[in-house]
Amino acid sequence: MSNSKAVNKVVLAYSGGLDTSVILKWLQVEYDCEVVTFTADLGQGEELEPARRKAERAGVEEIYIEDLREEFVRDFVFPMFRANAVYEGLYLLGTSIARPLIAKRLVEIAEATGADAVAHGATGKGNDQVRFELNAYALNPDIRVIAPWREWDLSSREKLIAFAEQYQIEIPKDKRGEAPFSVDANLLHTSSEGKVLEDPGAPAPDYVYQRTVDPEAAPDAPETIRIGFERGDAVSINDEHLSPAELLTKLNDYGRTHGIGRLDLVENRFVGMKSRGIYETPGGTILLAAHRGIEQITLDRGAAHLKDELMPRYAELIYNGFWYAPERDMLQAAIDKSQEHVSGEVDVKLFKGSANVVARRSEHTIYSEAHVTFEEDAVYDQKDAEGFIKLNALRLKLLARRNQSAG
Repeated sequence: MSNSKAVNKVVLAYSGGLDTSVILKWLQVEYDCEVVTFTADLGQGEELEPARRKAERAGVEEIYIEDLREEFVRDFVFPMFRANAVYEGLYLLGTSIARPLIAKRLVEIAEATGADAVAHGATGKGNDQVRFELNAYALNPDIRVIAPWREWDLSSREKLIAFAEQYQIEIPKDKRGEAPFSVDANLLHTSSEGKVLEDPGAPAPDYVYQRTVDPEAAPDAPETIRIGFERGDAVSINDEHLSPAELLTKLNDYGRTHGIGRLDLVENRFVGMKSRGIYETPGGTILLAAHRGIEQITLDRGAAHLKDELMPRYAELIYNGFWYAPERDMLQAAIDKSQEHVSGEVDVKLFKGSANVVARRSEHTIYSEAHVTFEEDAVYDQKDAEGFIKLNALRLKLLARRNQSAG
């Protein structure tokens, strides 16, 4: 192939799997350039040293393998959960929220190594290509992005394997032939798409689920845990203070045991098509319930309702790849302001796929038993409600009279 602009060095987001191993060699062959590999530990639960060995065997001299779990949860997952963000009412954005961090490190490593391009393994049909590239351009407007799936003719699994065999690239045994589905994973969730999941009219096979037990097989006795919050972020479980990544890891363990966080979703991709995905977000599902629980007693009605109005827009920005856009920053500032008094403790009961708030307490509570009691009180005059109702009913009465006369 002929490239309109030569590339001297490219930083590749590299997992060590078949696709990115082929991309590594393809970049070396087609662009005749040096390749730097970047492999991030975002809590996907896989060994990363095999990726290093594969990169070394491919002749890569600059290999970056980084544990980004704490940064991922602290600077990306937690700010998103302050907003209670869900896409299309259900999806907790587990894949979406990882992309801005990966793009950030790709750009930073490119600067550190003198690379003039970055590359990713996202296909031309999905959302990730958009997310990687929008986030990269937001951080470095002059960076060049190479997306092999939009350039090469290796359009099938058979062609990828043939290319790998031609260049003696190690092929994972389970990748020979058609993979049943593709998986993306990090500390927040797993996402499974494609192949056996492409028919939305067919239930997902049991083997698709990897992070949670079947809720029907979960323990027959419920378990209640206490989650502590400070300024909107979870900081402890059962009075044990934990780092952000430690806390989410522990919530994942609780969620796995009790079969919490499964989602079968047909969503609208940013590129225009619908796709069906199976998501597992065990710890995140518990965290969302708990965060809403502490907000119930610490947020004013106006702030709480405004947050709920802003949330779909905020979630869509993350889903579409606009984490570093000014409008996301603006919304984040408003959301973070709302969390100044969102501190306290929430008890969450876990049982066979459900996470239900059963108690909440806070020194910053706005809840007043004196005002809501059904018993006699000295702080609220029920007669005041009459004028309140009359004023709110005035326009409704006027409309009703007009409609009656017009009829």
